[in-house]
Amino acid sequence: MADGCSTDTGEATYCSRDAVKNLTIKIHIQRFTSTAALSQHLQQQVLTQQERGGIELDTLNSQAQSAGDDEEELVVGWQEKLFSQYEVDLFQSEAVCQTPLERQYHTEIMALERTRGRRNRRIFTYTDFDRFTNWEGDSQSMVTQVKSNPTFLAHRMANVRHRRQDRRPVDSTFPKSRLITWEPSEDFVKTSHVVNTPVQTMHIMGDMGPLGKLGQKEKECLLCTIRADGNGVITIKPDFNKGKEPYRVETEGEKREVWRLTLENVSEGIRPEEKEREQRMYKDLYVRHKDYLNSLVGQDFEMPPPGILRLLVNGEIDSAKGFEYDNLYVHFFLELPHNWSTLPFHSLSGVTQTCRTKTIGKDDVAFFSYPFSFEAFFRREDETEESLPQWPVLYFKVLSLDFWQRYRNEGYGYLVIPSTRGKHTITCHTWRPLQTGTVSELRRFFIGGSPELEDYSYVRVPGTFKGERLSRFGFRTQTTGSVTFNLHCIQHARAFVDASTLKKRRQSVLDQLGGFSQQGSVYNVLEAFQRARRRMQEARESLPRDLINTTAQQNSESNA
Repeated sequence: MADGCSTDTGEATYCSRDAVKNLTIKIHIQRFTSTAALSQHLQQQVLTQQERGGIELDTLNSQAQSAGDDEEELVVGWQEKLFSQYEVDLFQSEAVCQTPLERQYHTEIMALERTRGRRNRRIFTYTDFDRFTNWEGDSQSMVTQVKSNPTFLAHRMANVRHRRQDRRPVDSTFPKSRLITWEPSEDFVKTSHVVNTPVQTMHIMGDMGPLGKLGQKEKECLLCTIRADGNGVITIKPDFNKGKEPYRVETEGEKREVWRLTLENVSEGIRPEEKEREQRMYKDLYVRHKDYLNSLVGQDFEMPPPGILRLLVNGEIDSAKGFEYDNLYVHFFLELPHNWSTLPFHSLSGVTQTCRTKTIGKDDVAFFSYPFSFEAFFRREDETEESLPQWPVLYFKVLSLDFWQRYRNEGYGYLVIPSTRGKHTITCHTWRPLQTGTVSELRRFFIGGSPELEDYSYVRVPGTFKGERLSRFGFRTQTTGSVTFNLHCIQHARAFVDASTLKKRRQSVLDQLGGFSQQGSVYNVLEAFQRARRRMQEARESLPRDLINTTAQQNSESNA
């Protein structure tokens, strides 16, 4: 009796831009017996005999009406509540209703009993608000499935619960130590490192008991599960038949009955006028959002004050390599030379996160990918001075901090901000000061600590140094590693011209053009004509002689 049934019961995922409330599914279940199989076989033979079709079809239709108790077809909407016989018997008594939802179910069931009754007998649903929705671990689907191994994602998502159903009071206190688990266990990864998107769930159930004994909890079986999230992703298990054979549902117990299950998507498609109205609504929404962004940006380009150079640096501390110890971090700050300034609330220093190194080739590399941003302004005090300004300098210090809280200085370095705009990738080499003797190295190895500079600017010539030559005689250093920076530099400036200078330049231009007098204008026109004639004569003299002779000969022939 299992012949002609589909065995592909895997779940399917759909993505829809329409509201999930418009989803409707047609469910059809039928008891698969020998009589039903014979009736179906005879009906297929009758359809091939067109001259005898009327009599035979009437006979089979009367038999189908008598067997209507073994078949049911129903159209169910998203989160539509259909009560089972068990729920009808349970919630008829108001004494068992404890929650407001159960009292609402009691009211609806009593209203159904007073009117036309239920439109379903065997097919019913559990919505996302029911307390039975979480019962999936206890009650398994009776749909026969193909043997398959769970995927990696299914294995990871096995213990994840819905966010709505896992409401616990938030405790404001949390441990201040070991916020990062360096060696997470498998259970920790399952429960904490999985993306948990809130979803709504709906179960379509079937009561497969005898017709006169409906409402037995052990006879209920899961026919279909539908899940939908806020991103428009809908998951249904099993998938719609789409022309395939019905699914095979086998009950448990002494009488292992077989049912056929058919799922069909009967959601109403969007009408042309509604589609056009929706497109207009989206277009209007996009236009409003665009206008909102334009209002935030503004129509005028932001200009710095006259005579001021604006420097924007969007940088990244990319990586560090070649250092002696692991668990590196970088402390950095920006030094502004003379005539440079920044906004009062703008921070010019920072520190990266601690990063472990990774062996690539022969080097141990720590990838920080730490972003930073600076904004500075330059204004020349003497406008007549034409020398190039000194550019800001980024000083940095590489340090290490291990598990035993041993602090070590790994190196100093500096970076001069490029004077050209655009993208720059710069690798800066570092060094660290050394102390004579072996005591300092032993201290560095066992308990940490090493010589440090009181002033980071001593890495290069300090900006406060006023002498001619900086001497580092007797200062011992050791070359360590290197740090790579990615910089995006933007320069923005507007020329400074005061009113008097602008008036003088305008007058000089007018004087060159001859002023507003008619005599000056005629004189300028004659002078321009003379200059053009001289340029034409110079161009003629620079041509080859043979070309000039040929041109003159052609002109004489044309005149003749």
